[in-house]
Amino acid sequence: MSLLPNKVALITGGASGIGRATAQVFAREGAKVAIADMDTIQGEEVAHQICTSGGEAIFVQTDVSKASDIETLVQKTVDTFGQLDCAFNNAGIFGRSALLADFTEDDWDQLININLKGVWLCMKYEIPHMLKRGGAIVNASSVSGLVGSKSSPLYAASKHGVTGLTRTAALQYADKNIRVNCTCPGAIHTPMLEHIFSHNPAIREKYTAAAPLGRLAKPEEVAEAVAWLCSDASSYITGVALPIDGGWVAQ
Repeated sequence: MSLLPNKVALITGGASGIGRATAQVFAREGAKVAIADMDTIQGEEVAHQICTSGGEAIFVQTDVSKASDIETLVQKTVDTFGQLDCAFNNAGIFGRSALLADFTEDDWDQLININLKGVWLCMKYEIPHMLKRGGAIVNASSVSGLVGSKSSPLYAASKHGVTGLTRTAALQYADKNIRVNCTCPGAIHTPMLEHIFSHNPAIREKYTAAAPLGRLAKPEEVAEAVAWLCSDASSYITGVALPIDGGWVAQ
């Protein structure tokens, strides 16, 4: 039995990492997938792979910080597949590590516009379509959206915002048959994290040692959780910020 038969799903940040893995898992579970990203080459590649494997997918180049791009993305998804049942609002950036007072206003604006405003814009345009038949939304937060981050205060602020926005949206739309949850991954072996490791290899060992399970997670391990949260198997779950961190926040 597939988790998402005949569902239509939208995934931002779908060209690589967790988003790419989620697009592939959604397609495997029977969903038709709209993939959004700034990276046209990799995004088109993911859509092509899904289609050649017998699934249905489209790619739409999207800047999640722009309302016009999100409106176009959602409308194109509905025009192509006829409906919108679930969404994974995953696009985000990490930014740089620094002391709070050493960041610039531009640093703040970039992180908040992509990580937090982008999630809000996605929900703003997704929800009106879901009001017609119900739906499930999963937003990408982080363990840094549950606890403080000594090295990345702006990233933590943006992800705490995502967690709060998720819980509030869940309450507002619970009686409209729309569930809203967020995932809070820890150290996941993605291109973004690999970029951080390349500048400081010692961080890999630090992250690995910090998780009680003693390893980094694969993107697919987050993708499986997202698919479950979007499926009818989690029909009584909303407003949850789900750690996927190998036990890190339990310490």
